Amino acid sequence: MNDLRQLRHFVALAEHGHFARAAEAIHLSQPALSRSIQALEASLDCRLIDRHSRGISLTTHGQLVLEHAQRLLAGSRALKNAVSQLGNLQTGDLRLGTGPYPAARLVPRAVGRMAQRYPRVRINLHIGNWLELRERLLDDNLELFVADSRELLDDPHLCIEPLQRHAGVLFCRPGHPLLQRTSLRLNELLDYPLAGTQLPQAVEQNLRTLSSREQPLSIQCDNFMVLKALVADSDVLSVAPWDVVAEDIQAGRLARLPLQADALTEQSAYALISRAGHSLSPAAEAMREEILSVDRLPIASPYDSK
Repeated sequence: MNDLRQLRHFVALAEHGHFARAAEAIHLSQPALSRSIQALEASLDCRLIDRHSRGISLTTHGQLVLEHAQRLLAGSRALKNAVSQLGNLQTGDLRLGTGPYPAARLVPRAVGRMAQRYPRVRINLHIGNWLELRERLLDDNLELFVADSRELLDDPHLCIEPLQRHAGVLFCRPGHPLLQRTSLRLNELLDYPLAGTQLPQAVEQNLRTLSSREQPLSIQCDNFMVLKALVADSDVLSVAPWDVVAEDIQAGRLARLPLQADALTEQSAYALISRAGHSLSPAAEAMREEILSVDRLPIASPYDSK
C-alpha cells in the first residue's frame, strides 16, 4: 500500500459496523468505500469482514488487522503532530490523559495555562484510571498522562516522574452526624457507605484492614466531581488526596472528618507518565512543564482546616 487511506477506511467501517454510516462519517461514497475495503483484502490476501443484513462483522483476520491498523494510524498522527509542532508551537494536537484525582485540580489548572500560552494547540483530554491510561499510552492514543503510579513503578515500558504527595483525608457533608465526634477511627464509620474511585491494591488492602470490610467501597465511581456531589447531598463518606478537596473544605462546602492521626496514613502517588525511550513532542513537553509548575504551588495543610 502506498498510503494509509485504506486502513483509515477499514477502521471507520469497523467502528461504525455499517458501510453507509462509515461512508458518511468519512465523506466517501459507499461504492468507493467498498472498493477500498476490497483492495485492502486483496493486498492482504484474506477476508476482513463478513456482510450481513444488519451491517458487517469482523473476521478473525479482520480483528487482527484492526488492532495493527489502529496502532499504525496512531503512530502516523503522532509523527505528523510532532513535525507540525517543530518551530514555534503554533499548531498541533496534544493527547493527554489524567486520573480522576489529578483531573479535579492539578491537570485543569495546567491545561488552562497551556491554552493561554499556546491557544492554537488542540488538547484532547481523556479521564480514566491508571490501567486504562497505560493501555492507551502504549497504543499511541495518549502521549502523556498524570495518574496514581503505585502499580506502574516496575513497568519497563514507562517513564515515571513522581509529583508532590498529598495526605489522604476522609470527608463528608457539613452537618454530618459524625462531625459531632472529636476523634474517629475508620472501623467506627461502618454505619455509613464509603464512596471512591478505583483504588490501587495497596490502598484497598489498607482500607480493608482498617475498616474490617472485605469490600471497603460501597460505591465506586471514577468521576470525582460526581463523588463530591454525592457526598455533599447525602451521608455518604469519601476518601481522597487533600489537594482535591482543600478548597471545598476551606470554603465550607465539604468537611474533613476528625480521624485519629494513625487512622489514615495513605498519601497520593501522582506521577507524570510517558513511554520509556520516546521523546515528547514540543506540545507534550510544554504541557509537562505546566503540570510541574502547578504541582509546585503550595497547598495549606489539612490540619490547618476545621
